[in-house]
Amino acid sequence: MQHKNVNILHYNTNRFSNAFLETMAEQKHYTRAPITEAIIDVRVELSADVTLDTLAEARAVLPDYPTSTNIEFFQTHVSVAPELTGTTTKEHIGYALVSEDGRQICQVRLDGFTFNRLAPYEHWAAFRDEARRLWEAYQKITHPTAIMRVAVRTINRLDLPGPKVDFYDFLRTVPEVSSDLPQGLSTYFMQLQIPLPDIDAMLWLNEGMAPPLHPNVVSVILDIDLFREQHLPSDEVALWELFEQLHGRRNSVFEACITDRTRELIR
Repeated sequence: MQHKNVNILHYNTNRFSNAFLETMAEQKHYTRAPITEAIIDVRVELSADVTLDTLAEARAVLPDYPTSTNIEFFQTHVSVAPELTGTTTKEHIGYALVSEDGRQICQVRLDGFTFNRLAPYEHWAAFRDEARRLWEAYQKITHPTAIMRVAVRTINRLDLPGPKVDFYDFLRTVPEVSSDLPQGLSTYFMQLQIPLPDIDAMLWLNEGMAPPLHPNVVSVILDIDLFREQHLPSDEVALWELFEQLHGRRNSVFEACITDRTRELIR
């Protein structure tokens, strides 16, 4: 099943140039965009003198993000000998700063920076510019020694007219059930990990059913996570050019996963 889905994407990108796909995807604007959350993420290395007290300075320089909560990393250790035991530890690694309307979250952590925009998502330019402003504030406080990973991710919720749906009418990347089995699905989840060697990136495509908002729809989550962990930029201009490239590819992946019937729903 996974090989078939990967081949669909490869077929599209081989038939049309990547530049053509990204240009066409960029031109599309959906008035009912299904994005429930958009994310820009930068993982970094910081020098040893950067502490939680250093990160706390972000609360002073970003007054338009007045609410602050702790970010904690939980880790579970399991031992099987002489008997099964488990211990869970937690570590305070940063702060989540939330805008007044609750729709924007700036994460400042000891391992990096993340900007989350919750629905309604307006457009890429506004999202990118706010992420860049917040990243510059994080940079001035922490002075990262290296960038380890960059990512653009969007989580989309597609509410398809139901209560019964033929997924092939709306999606081009779907699970295929053997014809020898019943064809009804109460739920599903799949993850495809697809290398994108032309841009030195990876695509993690997560797709599955979600609880519907009302009985007359079938809700599907389409989670597109694009990231690069090698050949990373060493200056600001190159960093934001990379984000533009990942954004363009994200758009083409989304378009490759949906059909015209879905476009009509969100147009």
